[in-house]
Amino acid sequence: MEPRTDGPDSGGLSSTEAARRLAEVGPNEPAETGRFSALGETLIVLANPLVLILLVAGVVSGLLGELVNAAIIVAMVALSSAVNFVQSYRSHRSVLRLRESVAPTATVLRDGAWREVLRREVVPGDLVRLAAGDLVPADAQLLQAKDLHVQQAALTGESFPAEKEAGGGAASAGGGPEAPDRVFLGTSVVSGSGVARVVATGPRTAFGEIAVRLLSRPPETEFERGLRRFGGLIMRTVVFLVLFILVVSLALHRPAFESLLFAVALAVGLTPEFLPMITTVTLAEGAVRMAREKVIVKRLPAIQNLGSVDVLCSDKTGTLTTGELTLDRSVDGFGAESREVLRLAAANSALETGIRSPLDAAILRAVESRPPAEAKCDEVPFDFERRRLSILLREPEGLTLVTKGAPESVLEVCTEVRSSGRPLPLDGSARARSRETHRALSSKGLRVLAVATRRMAEAERCSVVSEQGMTLEGFLAFIDPPLADVGQTLAALRADGVTVKILSGDDELVARHVCSRVGLDVGEVVTGEEVERLGDTALGHVAEEAIVFARVSPAQKNRILQALRRRGHVVGYLGDGINDAPSLHSADVGISVASAVDVARDAADIILLDRSLAVLHQGIVAGRRAFGNVMKYLLMGTSSNFGNMFSMAAASLFLPFLPMLPTQILLNNFLYDLAQVTIPTDHVDASYVRRPPRWDIREIRNFMLFIGPISSVFDFLTFWVLLHIFRAGQELFHTGWFVESLATQVLVLFVIRTAGNPFRSRPSWPLTVTCLAMVVVGALLPWTPLAAPLGFVALPGPYFLFLGLATAAYLLAVEGVKRRLMARLVGA
Repeated sequence: MEPRTDGPDSGGLSSTEAARRLAEVGPNEPAETGRFSALGETLIVLANPLVLILLVAGVVSGLLGELVNAAIIVAMVALSSAVNFVQSYRSHRSVLRLRESVAPTATVLRDGAWREVLRREVVPGDLVRLAAGDLVPADAQLLQAKDLHVQQAALTGESFPAEKEAGGGAASAGGGPEAPDRVFLGTSVVSGSGVARVVATGPRTAFGEIAVRLLSRPPETEFERGLRRFGGLIMRTVVFLVLFILVVSLALHRPAFESLLFAVALAVGLTPEFLPMITTVTLAEGAVRMAREKVIVKRLPAIQNLGSVDVLCSDKTGTLTTGELTLDRSVDGFGAESREVLRLAAANSALETGIRSPLDAAILRAVESRPPAEAKCDEVPFDFERRRLSILLREPEGLTLVTKGAPESVLEVCTEVRSSGRPLPLDGSARARSRETHRALSSKGLRVLAVATRRMAEAERCSVVSEQGMTLEGFLAFIDPPLADVGQTLAALRADGVTVKILSGDDELVARHVCSRVGLDVGEVVTGEEVERLGDTALGHVAEEAIVFARVSPAQKNRILQALRRRGHVVGYLGDGINDAPSLHSADVGISVASAVDVARDAADIILLDRSLAVLHQGIVAGRRAFGNVMKYLLMGTSSNFGNMFSMAAASLFLPFLPMLPTQILLNNFLYDLAQVTIPTDHVDASYVRRPPRWDIREIRNFMLFIGPISSVFDFLTFWVLLHIFRAGQELFHTGWFVESLATQVLVLFVIRTAGNPFRSRPSWPLTVTCLAMVVVGALLPWTPLAAPLGFVALPGPYFLFLGLATAAYLLAVEGVKRRLMARLVGA
């Protein structure tokens, strides 16, 4: 719809016309969230291959009478599914919070009179009145503006208020936040006033586009992708085993139902039913540790994602910097330090009327005393065309007009320049030196103001005309300073293999200066205009090499993140503004600070309670420790379980009976899993934390295929010893192999848990106790009242001598193969 373009005194819209437009375009809400479907979200969670495998395993365990095992499997699935469900619900609430974070009312011109209406009732074509302190209710084009300054930091990342002026023409379809005649939903008026015509409302605003993106499910993270691929690997292996056993059993004319139960029990034995519990406990322990360091983890998988991050993208303002302007230096017209320039500027800032800008606040913080109010005789207020403000000041020497403003504006009314306390003619060379001083300060990323003075006679009237023939006193330079510890944090991140990239809304000079000050190797700065011209493939190459991006929009930040992820990086994003919310939402892990806007905190996975970024280093280490412990479970579970299942499948080819009863398989698997419940307490090798770990399904598969057969070799040796030395029947065979199988696959934890020498890397006491306890329980079961119901008989004493020797030989064999495989997996 084309908005009406007549002037601000036209009466605006009528109530009837506004109602018609509201019905046509909908309410002025950033996004329509729709209803949250609990059933839909649950079905999405349950569609995970690993979850389906575990549910089938639980049902089978229940049918076989293993109710405890079935209950544990279902509980693990419920726990992991609940985490995902809560996260989806939280994403839905993020949009609701976003809708509530803007002004609920606006002042509009309806039926020829200004009135307050609900913000959601504002429509395209409405005239809105803006004043200092207002939140802009929609995207609009300015028709009138007086001294209007708008804070757009939350939308653009720019730390300085933007000056705005009336465009005077028809609203254009384009125009970003940098357009001087456009104001945007979600920004705020710092000073001045204006009248604007609304050109976009609701989801069609720049703010609304962000809210719409937050409605979508975040892209799959590295952690989720790894679990999905692992689930696929397990599913393929399970299907192959079940089909193999069924085909062999039917070919040998064995009872079909008994063969089916045996095959399914094998499949259950191969599924890592404790993986959700191990993962949740490990991550929860990391979350508790991080909470002590003032880091709140909102979503547990984010800890593991944080450990895998190899590229950290960050906004500059409020995360690398304080977000508060500070006076950097005060110099005369040729660049020499001058406190007199600061004194004069402080008098101007202290005595001016109206709302002080952040620059005024920085000036006043830098001085110890201010002139009394009676020192002020008159004032020439700031306006956008002049871009300067003057105060007539009574001093002991007489009246002095003190002017402060944009350097270009102040220089044009000066005829002299002060250097080393002496006024000099501002001729061609002197003017060039003054302009060079201004450019030199700007090139360092500093915001610059100029100060000039002129002696006034008592009878002379103070007005705009008075601002001529002035003496340039010098310049004030301001900076948004870096946080105190950010340099050390960035160095720690580099040491941990994390590349930091800055995606800033500020211009390239400011971004370059700040990044250089915190120790980043800036190189070539890529601007938003360049990003816009690049295709996705080319952007991927540029994003790989560049460290600093300047004047990038929220959409461009998202493109950069997605380009990095397509190139295989695990990307973290650190930000605190509305403009950061989409990137926080779509990154592998979003990190924000406690002082961030609500939407950024809601979209983030991790919140830093204080502004010290040093906690990021601790968070990354915690994530890598969590990854290490989860990986231990995967490697041990898949390799030893696969070996045992392969042995059972092979034994079924030549044994006249099943190598192990279905209930014995499930019991063996249950005791083995109980031995691993304390893995979250285990120590982690330095090899797991010195670089970003990654899910590599090929290496996990190779570990399973190489280590598993070693277990099978010793299983076949056990079969031969039981059948030919001990002349074992069915029950003795079942008992002997049950004990050997449990002992080897539990004790191998002490070998596989470390990439190095297991005698140097000691396990935690809880892990040691649970592992040894489960081996003892398995060995004693044949002498308990449970032996008969389980199909066990007492084992002969000499068998335990064989068991000890075979287990020791097995552990040595695994140690010999493990080191090479583990070195490739964890970089040991």
